[in-house]
Amino acid sequence: MADNVLGIDALLADGSRFRFGELPDNLGAEVPAGIADLIQRLRALGAREAEEIAARFPEQLRRVGGYNLDALTPAGRAAGRGSLARLLVGSEGTLAFSAALDLKLWPIKPRKALGICQFPSFRAAMAASQHLVTLDPEAVELVDRTMIDLGRSIPIYRATIDRIVMGDPDSLLIVEFHGEEDGPLARRLDALDEMMADLGYPGAVVRCIDPGFQAAVAEVREAGLNIMMSMKGDGKPVSFIEDCAVGLSDLADYTERLNDVFEKHGTKGTWYAHASVGCLHVRPVLNMKDGEDVRKMRAIAEECFALVREYKGSHSGEHGDGIVRSEFNEPMFGPRVARAFEAVKDAFDPAGLLNPGRVVRPPRMDDRSLFRYHPDYAADAKVTPALDWSAWPGPQGGLLGAVEMCNNNGTCRKFDAGVMCPSFRATRDEQHLTRGRANTLRLALTGQARPGCAGLGRGACRAEALRLLQGLPAGMPDRRRHGEDEDRGHGGAGGEATASMPRTG
Repeated sequence: MADNVLGIDALLADGSRFRFGELPDNLGAEVPAGIADLIQRLRALGAREAEEIAARFPEQLRRVGGYNLDALTPAGRAAGRGSLARLLVGSEGTLAFSAALDLKLWPIKPRKALGICQFPSFRAAMAASQHLVTLDPEAVELVDRTMIDLGRSIPIYRATIDRIVMGDPDSLLIVEFHGEEDGPLARRLDALDEMMADLGYPGAVVRCIDPGFQAAVAEVREAGLNIMMSMKGDGKPVSFIEDCAVGLSDLADYTERLNDVFEKHGTKGTWYAHASVGCLHVRPVLNMKDGEDVRKMRAIAEECFALVREYKGSHSGEHGDGIVRSEFNEPMFGPRVARAFEAVKDAFDPAGLLNPGRVVRPPRMDDRSLFRYHPDYAADAKVTPALDWSAWPGPQGGLLGAVEMCNNNGTCRKFDAGVMCPSFRATRDEQHLTRGRANTLRLALTGQARPGCAGLGRGACRAEALRLLQGLPAGMPDRRRHGEDEDRGHGGAGGEATASMPRTG
């Protein structure tokens, strides 16, 4: 992203507005005095810490940890990477608000071809990645065994999974080529076949040429997170080390050793995404309601990031630092660079108004008071469903487990996601969104709903919350989506107290 943002029209914490981009050494009278002072302070910091920044910043394509201080150094500026827009990109709203961005655009090639490579083991797929990228593909994406099995368990994806799988592979690498014409793309698939044979896997490429088939594969890839999160029960793939990136020559060893860490702590990880750049999204399966698993989470994070340091990788490769990784910026970059991050934050936002606690001076990532499932989280014992929710493990006959299947990632906010979510498309209001209703139900079922909580005031609102629980969780029969509240409202088993939410209005 930083390479493709030419300028940012930014609003600073003091209300001033300025376009950050390429600026000359001599700022000139047209730059306001306050902004000129800020820029000079930033450049002085870059010059002072240039040697430490060069030594500490990993040489990875996917690196978004901390702030992009290399844009402030003399070497960065001499290499044409000194745009101050680079400093703001990936700063997670901690330095300024972006009012407008000036982007560098690239043409989209009209044709594509996919080769879906089959591997007998996860390590084999990881070891092959460094060779497949020499064919200059647009992308190489991993699909692991967990995603294959979970995808097959979801009816809308089963047919696509069956088409992309040949035999019984453990892992897939989806190699994507783009071009102007079909002929050259076919020859690139031939080259992929030859390389797979040279690696010891002849006849192990499923060709995907048809645009309809390609669209179906893209749908499965884009749904990767939702597929992974479709696991039933309290154990879920948890996002806290999912963003690390290492060099491709180290990828097989790094991933194998990280799987050993998971096994040591009695769990396993789900893996998918960007094998071509060494940035795989891995999520260990943990129960965030369980204090022991929270302790495991911290131990896994510390051991994982130690491996990343050993391989000179990036602990934050794509999604940013947030609360979960900011704490580890100092161990990853060292104390001098960590203090430099703080100096940048203080120069832009001396009062600490903008998104505090991210990138610098963060809370502990395992502070359970910040969790969705805080230490006192529990089902309301007074709730007894009328219908059978036993397909979902957990209290309240499985009803709470079904509601908790919403992972909050906001797919239901999309406007091109089939029938989801019609009411939100009309109102653009979170309380009318599938996610909003799921969270409303979850708060009610765990006794956390407060007076005035949106959507809980009247019986009709409560009924609507249940009726519009479309797609949550995947595979829930319409009879149960709609019927729980209808049974209650018509005097079904248990009457008004059955699966009811507290009146708060």
